[in-house]
Amino acid sequence: MRVSGEIPSSPPSLQTFLAPADIPLPVLPIVAGILAALYLVGAIRLWTHGRRWPVWRTVSFLLGCILLAAVTGLGVETYGQALVSVFMFQQLTLMMMVPPLLVLGSPGTLLLRATPHHGAGRVVLKTAHGALRNPAAKWVLSPWATVPLYLFAFYGIYLAGAADAILALAGGHVALEVGFLLAGMLFTIPILSSDPLPIRLGHGARALDVFAEAALHAFFGVFLMMASTILVGSFVAPTKALGIDPLADQQLAGALAWSYGEAPTVLMLIYVMHRWFRSDTARAAAADRYADVHGNTDLDMYNAYLKKLSSHDRDR
Repeated sequence: MRVSGEIPSSPPSLQTFLAPADIPLPVLPIVAGILAALYLVGAIRLWTHGRRWPVWRTVSFLLGCILLAAVTGLGVETYGQALVSVFMFQQLTLMMMVPPLLVLGSPGTLLLRATPHHGAGRVVLKTAHGALRNPAAKWVLSPWATVPLYLFAFYGIYLAGAADAILALAGGHVALEVGFLLAGMLFTIPILSSDPLPIRLGHGARALDVFAEAALHAFFGVFLMMASTILVGSFVAPTKALGIDPLADQQLAGALAWSYGEAPTVLMLIYVMHRWFRSDTARAAAADRYADVHGNTDLDMYNAYLKKLSSHDRDR
């Protein structure tokens, strides 16, 4: 069974959600396929040259590409144009599920390791290194830019009427999807990435970003569930045509934002705290090894001070 790319005429079901959709220009599924192919080429190049590349990172990146293609290329994409709850599911997936999977794949490190240092590869590497040294990249990945952008994708889109204005444009739905994905990537990269970056946040700053996002995001979900008026008018007519109450569907969208949207945030926070603990443990172990070989200057000075006091007391 295939689902038409037009606004659906029958209520959704699991079968229609997962059915292939007839989309005139499947932009994001095509992007997902290209990214997956390029990543596999790089990983296979390393493996065939006897160089190690973690399989788990490859699996993570490919799962991200598959999820990106599924949420924008199957029947869920069609129903996302009719129901705000499905649209919210797409937004949450694009902002909070797909980016961590892609970022944990470390595509930047793979690019630097697998790209040839001659011919076209040399141009690619020079471009990548230039981007790392670009001051604009440092600002774009800073919390001063990523957190407001992330919050605008929820509060600004729904509360300021931006959603209706954008959805009224040709290709507006796809434009919003691309924007959600980019906002999620920019927020996630400084927090989870192990790639070389123009900015490197401390573990405390990463945890603070995730805490702030989780709190504000949960409040948004509760607000949406309790709202007594329709916030996005573009979904009212197609929702009624499916025999569904638009306000009830909007409340379902809020429930998704509060529940489904919080799970990836909690997992991100656990991952950040785990890396923080490992970093502190490794730093303490290194300090202990250094002290065993070279001694601890502060401790030695303190012991010498105590010894001097003891000698002074005996002289008296």
